[in-house]
Amino acid sequence: MACLGMICNENLKDGETKERDVCTLDGTVDWHGQPAIKSKSGGWVAGIIILLNQGLATLAFFGVGVNLVLFLTRVMQQNNADAANSVSKWTGTVYIFSLVGAFLSDSYWGRYKTCAVFQIIFVIGLASLSITSQLFLIKPKGCGDEDTPCESNSKLGNALFYLSIYLIALGNGGYQPNIATFGADQFDEEDSTEGHSKVAFFSYFYLALNLGSLFSNTILGYFEDGGLWALGFWVSTGSAFAALVLFLCGTPRYRHFKPSGNPLSRFCQVIAAAAKKSTVKMTPSEDELYNVDAKDCSVNRGRKILHTHGFKFLDRAAYISSRDLDNQERGIDNPWRLCPITQVEEVKCILRLLPIWLCTIIYSVVFTQMASLFVEQGAAMNTVVSNFHIPPASMSSFDILSVAFFIFLYRRVLDPLAGKLKKSDSKGITELQRMGIGLIIAVMAMVSAGIVECYRLKYAQGDCAHCEGSSSLSIFWQVPQYALIGASEVFMYVGQLEFFNAQTPDGLKSFGSALCMTSISLGNYVSSLLVTMVMKISTEDHMPGWIPGNLNRGHLDRFYFLLAGLTVIDFGVYILCAIWYKSIKLEGKCEENEDQELIKV
Repeated sequence: MACLGMICNENLKDGETKERDVCTLDGTVDWHGQPAIKSKSGGWVAGIIILLNQGLATLAFFGVGVNLVLFLTRVMQQNNADAANSVSKWTGTVYIFSLVGAFLSDSYWGRYKTCAVFQIIFVIGLASLSITSQLFLIKPKGCGDEDTPCESNSKLGNALFYLSIYLIALGNGGYQPNIATFGADQFDEEDSTEGHSKVAFFSYFYLALNLGSLFSNTILGYFEDGGLWALGFWVSTGSAFAALVLFLCGTPRYRHFKPSGNPLSRFCQVIAAAAKKSTVKMTPSEDELYNVDAKDCSVNRGRKILHTHGFKFLDRAAYISSRDLDNQERGIDNPWRLCPITQVEEVKCILRLLPIWLCTIIYSVVFTQMASLFVEQGAAMNTVVSNFHIPPASMSSFDILSVAFFIFLYRRVLDPLAGKLKKSDSKGITELQRMGIGLIIAVMAMVSAGIVECYRLKYAQGDCAHCEGSSSLSIFWQVPQYALIGASEVFMYVGQLEFFNAQTPDGLKSFGSALCMTSISLGNYVSSLLVTMVMKISTEDHMPGWIPGNLNRGHLDRFYFLLAGLTVIDFGVYILCAIWYKSIKLEGKCEENEDQELIKV
């Protein structure tokens, strides 16, 4: 019934005609485990609930994350380099936990339960941080602004602080990759109308993410910069709680994919089966490769993946040897010796995605500077406009505005225009092309930041005791670098979300979203490593280094130009990987649809 996905039920009463409800074609089920009815589940009703949930949860997360570097320097009394590294490590950990959430979702819990559980952990972490800050860290009351230093913290206060922020990392990290995919699950890609809505959802999802952080970057950022840290953290806690309640209220409306089991065991089975047949001589014919019955929906509970050339060694796992024939005749099924083509292709899909994924890490190094070094650079500039102090972290609001503008520009102007110019069946700019454009804009952002830093140093007071506000150059000169980062996000991160969701098998959709987040995670760790290496090399011979506590005595501009050069190299490697990449080829659900749909890059 779920495989056919046509008529979900027929309700008959005396004197009434048949009432037929059309259910989804992609195999989704409702809360009760029955085939999902299109008119009563999913669609934009569920999609809007999830978008609002994402906006509120993002407000809560960035209420902590956007000013964390300043909290570490002013309240936790770390220097600039240590604070930047701490933020990078924490942010990296957030996204590492996305793999945990994706694994539990795809394998055992499903996306709904995973989102609910990790959101609860997220709320607990935020409440703990609020209490810890108010009772143990912010002493005397009102400290943590530019002028009032805080007292040294106790070991208990430090321990509770790090426990709290890493609970936040666990909760948000486990929730994020699943909520994006869960939102996409509400649209049936086998239906042409809902399939178009599914593609649009990723753009709106990223827009909701950025709009949610707008309040954090402006209003919350202003109060936290003024020393009202506990108030900011309590507002974040309330927002996260509201997001959780809203998410639970939408429960009857959601569509669900059933978890497909442990993907690690399936991967290991393919590797083991191929290794056992490493000496077998295979013929070029695909007829000798094992394929499941067309009516069998058991493989990953998803659509079959067509056989592709490449990674031919793995094809041995699906090669039917004489021993396999004997086992089949005796009714013995050994998945560690013989795997269906779809299972083999599942491994190939992930292997093909890895080079593309690795090329996105350097971009994430660029992106993470917005939450660390951009803020420290802004703090060393003139932040006063008509007696009004501009919190350095609030400058990221220009990134958000840029994201909103370029999402509109891309969806309404650039993509339709590209589709007309190409005059082909494919629509607009492909995901891989968009990601490449994102890398180019990222180079421009780093060059812009480096030029601004050169001029900031030119108008700086080099002998200041502390470098906050020591340069007469206005903080608004940072607007171009934030705007360029926002433009690059629309092309890179939205393209990534669509690309990894489309190019991963049905049983690994959350893993596809987690790949986007882990690239950000590794980008943060690489950023931390780069800062450490640069400081170690540049501080030799008693030099202050590129990123000292007093930025006026350093050369932050050189670090920005270094990142621009690394991104140029990364773009060259990415072009080669994109040319080599072969897209996944899927058949309709359980082969009921005779027309094979190719998901083209």
